[in-house]
Amino acid sequence: MIQVEGLSKNYARTVAVNDISFSVDKGDIVGFLGPNGAGKTTTMRILTCFMPPTAGKATVAGFDVFEQPFEVKKRIGYLPETPPLYPEMSVAGYLSFVARLKNIPNADIKRRTEEVMGRCAVADVKSKLISKLSRGYRQRVGLAQAIIHNPDVLILDEPTSGLDPKQINETRELIKSLSGEHTIILSTHILPEVEAVCEKVIIINKGKLVTTDSVENLKHRAGLGNAVQLQIDTAGNGDASGVHQRLEQVPGVSKVLDKAVSGDRFIFEVESLPDRNARADLARAVVHAGWNLLELKSLTYSLEEVFLELTGSNSEPQSSTVAGGVQ
Repeated sequence: MIQVEGLSKNYARTVAVNDISFSVDKGDIVGFLGPNGAGKTTTMRILTCFMPPTAGKATVAGFDVFEQPFEVKKRIGYLPETPPLYPEMSVAGYLSFVARLKNIPNADIKRRTEEVMGRCAVADVKSKLISKLSRGYRQRVGLAQAIIHNPDVLILDEPTSGLDPKQINETRELIKSLSGEHTIILSTHILPEVEAVCEKVIIINKGKLVTTDSVENLKHRAGLGNAVQLQIDTAGNGDASGVHQRLEQVPGVSKVLDKAVSGDRFIFEVESLPDRNARADLARAVVHAGWNLLELKSLTYSLEEVFLELTGSNSEPQSSTVAGGVQ
């Protein structure tokens, strides 16, 4: 649905986008991530025909953004970070106006306007002037104008900006409901939002493509591999040094770190050798020593930590647990 090949954009001596290439399949929801100044907005403006590239090629639904911009615009819904609203118009009047601009047949304008107002939860303010709306309502009206012509592709820049937690959840569910029938590129600084909504992530930094992968693959690829955290209760039958030493003796273990002590309860982080998974042996060693294994869980990176690592920052891993305490 979207193909980007060797795309670059220069502003005088500044290179905003530097030879990036990626593709987005039909029906995908893709998170488009990068630090401030990475080139995200410039790329989205090129894809929406707001500006031409300096070099390279981009196509949307098979149409070239430089050679066939009007065909591309027919197939794109765009929500910039600041929605393009007319404050002197009512919500219903504005959406009807947008529907006419996007060549929706006159007979369908009222029906389609009512549909998107209901879907974006702005029907209760349809008669209000946009200037009287809160930031959250204006954001939802902006999303309504982006989907009113039922476009093939949606490009959303910070779609939940200014929304309260309930509205954020509703907007996320709306975006997920649009997948399949629409291809969606979502740019946001709220990385848990990407984890909740997107299947795939594109990360750029300083104008260059860093990686393109699924959310799950990114977290596994950048994580600690087979590192685990154990919580052990010795019930008076062992001290921290003895437990530490016993864990180090387990085949495949490369490192044991003491993390916390509370009475007879101890927490350790244990790293395995490359291509080894010592979890089963660790569990057996604890049980055979007569201790209680209270928890055994894998240590992984969150998407936020992966992002920071790939764009030049360091972070500590966090843990993820399956119900029942063992993963």
